[in-house]
Amino acid sequence: MIGIAVVGYGYWGPNLVRNIADCRNAKLVAVCDLRKERLTAVSARYPSVQISDDFEQVLANPAVDAVAIATPVSSHFRLAMRAMMAGKHVFIEKPIASSVEEAQKLVEEAARRNLVLAVDHTFVHTGAVKKMHELVHNGLGDIYYYDSVRVNLGLFQHDVSVIWDLAVHDLSIMDYVLNERPVAVSAAGMSHVPGQPANIAYLNLFFPGNLIAHIHVNWLAPVKVRRTLIGGSNKMIVYDDLEPSEKIKVYDKGITVKEGEAQRENVYQQLVGYRSGDMWAPHLDMTEALSGELSEFADCVMNKKTPTADGHAGLRVVRILEAATQSLAQRGRVIELDEVRRVA
Repeated sequence: MIGIAVVGYGYWGPNLVRNIADCRNAKLVAVCDLRKERLTAVSARYPSVQISDDFEQVLANPAVDAVAIATPVSSHFRLAMRAMMAGKHVFIEKPIASSVEEAQKLVEEAARRNLVLAVDHTFVHTGAVKKMHELVHNGLGDIYYYDSVRVNLGLFQHDVSVIWDLAVHDLSIMDYVLNERPVAVSAAGMSHVPGQPANIAYLNLFFPGNLIAHIHVNWLAPVKVRRTLIGGSNKMIVYDDLEPSEKIKVYDKGITVKEGEAQRENVYQQLVGYRSGDMWAPHLDMTEALSGELSEFADCVMNKKTPTADGHAGLRVVRILEAATQSLAQRGRVIELDEVRRVA
């Protein structure tokens, strides 16, 4: 069992605290936040847990083996680097850092100190996304496209754009599910609140073959939509995260393309046939994703394993986010990911 301290008890911190307190292979040792009124609520529910508004005091506690960071993204790098310098393993809320340079330094520091660095890509630990991963790697055939929509009314952020707030979820899912990595990205978007970051954006991601991905994110939609389509040569998937059941539906639908007989002009006619088969909804593991994710993190610390969403996964996602931000500023110019500094 490892001892974990949670840093940040705002929006996501209470979820971390609750799940760590219930985790079979971890112990909640401390909670740190700059706002003391938040810490009062922690003491009332977890009287044996150390509370502090001093991060250094938490790091000095020998019972703390790892730190879970749930603070604004602008502070991720500083807090994670300081924790690793103190010899602590790190679990950090998405995105892992605010730039490729920062993310790369965190990955390198974790490797140099032989520490576990995990990023909270929560969705990759859901039963639905695990099932998509399984199907993509065994059954869908060649993947043609990945198309996702993540829209709702709010919550507007003042420090990051809708790309860094919402698209990060879809990018982390895509990174986990697909066999290929994108090589370029373009993004178009707009802000409808003066002086604030973009609240609507459309991302196109290009891959080495004929696979293409599209992500639509929006804080200004009248309805909440969380839907992903994955099209393969054999089958297709519809993933609707808002469905209470049957979040994943697999369709035995598609096309067949055959070359016809040579015409008089020696041009081959392309004949497209349509295949329409059954739909089925696979059984999914409904365990809370964050619970399984934190249990995996503790197991990785104890047994020197690599997390599903490790620092490299976090870095890959930040590289796309940074490239998309550059493209957005240049009205959709295609940014090659080779233009963004890579890690080996």
